[in-house]
Amino acid sequence: AIRRPWQAPVADLARAGPAPLRAGSARPVALAAAALALVAALGVALVFVFVANERERDLRGWQARMGIVADSRFAAVSDWIDRQFAQVRGLAENASLQLYLTRLTAAGGDASRIAGEPAERSYLRNLLAAAADRGGFSAPIRGPEIDANVERTGVAGITLIDSHGEVVAATPGMPPIERAFEDVIFANRGKRVVYDLHLGVGGEATMGFAAPVFAIQSDSGPSDQIGAVVAIKEVGAELFPLLVQPGATEASAEAALVRAAGEAIEYLSPLADGTPPLRRTLARSTPGLAAAFALASPGGFAIERDYSSTEVLVVARRFATVPWTLMYKIDADEALAETDSRLARLLGTFLLTIATVAAALVAAWRHGTSRRASETALRARQLARRYAEQHEFLRLVTDSQPSAMAIIGDDGRYLWANRRLWEDAGLSRDEVIGKALSTVLGPLPAKETMHSVRESVASGASCVKTHSEERGGKLRTYQSQYIPLPATAEMPPRVLIASEDVTPTVEERAKRERIMAQLVTTLVNVIDCRDPYSANHSAWVAKVARAIAEEMELDAEEADCVEVAGRLMNLGKILVPEALLTKATPLTDEEIGLIRGGIGTSADLLEGVEFTGPVVETLRQLHEHAGDENTTPDGGDVLVTTRIVAAANTCVALASPRAYRAGLSIDEALDSLLSKMGSGADRRVVLALANYLDNHGGRAELAGLGDEPAKA
Repeated sequence: AIRRPWQAPVADLARAGPAPLRAGSARPVALAAAALALVAALGVALVFVFVANERERDLRGWQARMGIVADSRFAAVSDWIDRQFAQVRGLAENASLQLYLTRLTAAGGDASRIAGEPAERSYLRNLLAAAADRGGFSAPIRGPEIDANVERTGVAGITLIDSHGEVVAATPGMPPIERAFEDVIFANRGKRVVYDLHLGVGGEATMGFAAPVFAIQSDSGPSDQIGAVVAIKEVGAELFPLLVQPGATEASAEAALVRAAGEAIEYLSPLADGTPPLRRTLARSTPGLAAAFALASPGGFAIERDYSSTEVLVVARRFATVPWTLMYKIDADEALAETDSRLARLLGTFLLTIATVAAALVAAWRHGTSRRASETALRARQLARRYAEQHEFLRLVTDSQPSAMAIIGDDGRYLWANRRLWEDAGLSRDEVIGKALSTVLGPLPAKETMHSVRESVASGASCVKTHSEERGGKLRTYQSQYIPLPATAEMPPRVLIASEDVTPTVEERAKRERIMAQLVTTLVNVIDCRDPYSANHSAWVAKVARAIAEEMELDAEEADCVEVAGRLMNLGKILVPEALLTKATPLTDEEIGLIRGGIGTSADLLEGVEFTGPVVETLRQLHEHAGDENTTPDGGDVLVTTRIVAAANTCVALASPRAYRAGLSIDEALDSLLSKMGSGADRRVVLALANYLDNHGGRAELAGLGDEPAKA
């Protein structure tokens, strides 16, 4: 028979025979009891944490569901507001209306000076009446229909006013424009305005909308406004039904419109307790008021108390065109009744299980101490439990890893996942295991992940993929390793995926690159200060070299390499006497050699610096390469980065003035390079430079290259 490792201690104990009880056994008993109590307490704490997490997960589900409803009602109300403005704006842009009002304005408001004015005014009244019927801005005039001196009230209508607020034309029953509305219209010339929800002359929720009328052939600026189209109507029958969600099943669900009024909150829409619109106001300082939360945190989700002090779940959305906030709420008792009941049962079951297990362990342990055979069996069970604990320990280790880990089958389903993965997905372990990738990740990420899984299975080798995604409002970078697991008799091929958040590493690399760039700039500035005639020479070389590299469509690493090499090529001049750098007479061959040797010195000084590309090798070849050879002294090929920096350096040197000569023009410098193109100068490099100058704005960018240095 095969003897398994964990069976050895059990067999040894069986052969050892009975173990006598000692007088000092009371202390181990006390320690065991304390350990059991500690484990039980830890188990209870974990149960409460689990229940709290489950309740939080259900709350997130309600937040999503209520957010969808709130967005739906928000969109319906926003669309209704836009339609009202569209009705008024359409009238304001009517050519006939604009023409009449333009002529009336030109006549100084005297309608008698307009030819055919009665017919035009009649046409305008008919136009306004038709628009009022079409847009719901008409209503029966209220009041007794008797032949008596009793004023009848109009509650809706459309009117056209001139730039002084005088009525030009109006529909029958148009109520008078309140002075506050008229002030808002003329305080916002050139803009559309709304007269917010208020109790109108009929005692119902009423709104007003106005759009400016501009003179014919004007620029439509505030000074060009010659009047306004004003529309007023009771909105309760149109607006408030939009707050009801079709198909809603929650009895306590309610959407309401609220707005701030100083330190108070006004409920604009009718409430579920029967309160009519605009009839309830509460202080914003009311503790835990759901409406106060809605005004302070539009887009948020919370558990607060409504106007009747009932605890509710609430979400909110704020409108842009009107000072309203839509509040959608559901009684917490109704929303969480099933959750609280389920979690209460679950909590009771867990606690009872822990108590039962603890009691059973105590009873088994006490029983085992009374008999020698029971003691041996108990030790065997302890060993078995230790094995189970080791198994659980391995699970806890994987669950405590910061990386999300999972095993994916060749059918694209989760076979195993650690805690980090299913918590990041907002699911439980049971909701992940056995599910398809597309269910957890979404279609597009699942497709990309499955492609990498199949690639790893087909090659039999591990592969690493990097991707970025926005999480918590921040762009994060993840590196995933795909490790193929061999197939067994029971299992098909699988792949272990371990995803690590490498955002700090990426950010640190970017920080190092910024520091390197700052260091390069500092070194270049030090050199430029010593030689006023070659000040900014390195910067010009770096600029031209990078432009050539981009014209040649080199990769980003090579483009960065030529730019850094160009900026650092004169670092060795720090060892050249300053008198030689500023010498005003022609240089001797020995002096020229000393200055040119600065490039080689630059390579020596930078030898130990780790650059992304071959910066040091480029500078060394730049010093050693005479210009006509195609190979280096040791027989290797001249790097393309060396050729680019050499051409850029030659161009800048020819075009830059020196103490002993004036600089050439850009065209003369380019002609000099083109004349040597057939011999030593690299053809592709020179042609790329010419294309940059002629076709991509290079001449304009290098316009200041030939300027004389500033005098000290």
